[in-house]
Amino acid sequence: MSSCVRVERDKETGVAVVTLDRPEKRNAIDLETARELSAAWREFRFDDSVRAVVLTGAGDKAFCTGIDRGVDVPQPPSPYSIDDPLLSIGPKANDLWKPVIAAVRGMACGGAFYLLGEVEFVVAAEDATFFDPHTTYGMVSAYEAIYMAQRMPFGEVARMSLMGTAERVSARRAYETGLVSELTARQDVLGAAVRSAEVIASYPTEAVQGTVRAVWAAKEGARSQALAQAPHLVALGNLPPDRQAELFAARRSGFRTR
Repeated sequence: MSSCVRVERDKETGVAVVTLDRPEKRNAIDLETARELSAAWREFRFDDSVRAVVLTGAGDKAFCTGIDRGVDVPQPPSPYSIDDPLLSIGPKANDLWKPVIAAVRGMACGGAFYLLGEVEFVVAAEDATFFDPHTTYGMVSAYEAIYMAQRMPFGEVARMSLMGTAERVSARRAYETGLVSELTARQDVLGAAVRSAEVIASYPTEAVQGTVRAVWAAKEGARSQALAQAPHLVALGNLPPDRQAELFAARRSGFRTR
């Protein structure tokens, strides 16, 4: 079985590149991809040769488009339990405190924010776009909105979450609002992220990891409290799967980019 996540290590520089490798699916995440991501983050915890990580997506169409719509995730009958395979795909969810930089080309939407919400910073190509389709399809944007609220002004998060598929946020606008820390030409986005990672990896890793923990500690309390509410908001607000499927099948093709 081919791998959905490609990991390349440069032991000389201390940088690992993790690539979501499903370009034919716009790097959407199925159950196997979720398992492989979680395993990679956990493996890095014990690999002293890796001191910084770059996360990207294969191809130039998309960084990640969230959960694969073809994945059937059985849900418990209890409204108090939700099986969300995306909850375990981020580095912080797997207790990795080595710095992770995202290199984004093309679309980043929906469940991609589970990943972007747990990296240290984002480098984006000039053609990257960001959007959250949940409300369009009768789903609550809970985890996604909470993750982005740690990185963007309130009004920008609210607008992106509520406008659904009708709008996409350009890389330039994402840079202006703080979601993206550096803009590059499309062909240089991975190189730019790797160059930053190499600088960070050249520093003593204990100091770097301690700094990562300190940065995240600044918002951890509010973030944890907000995430605790997310399952209940999803259970209350999501339409039944058959109604979601109807809306998805009738999805609009037009959108504006701002």
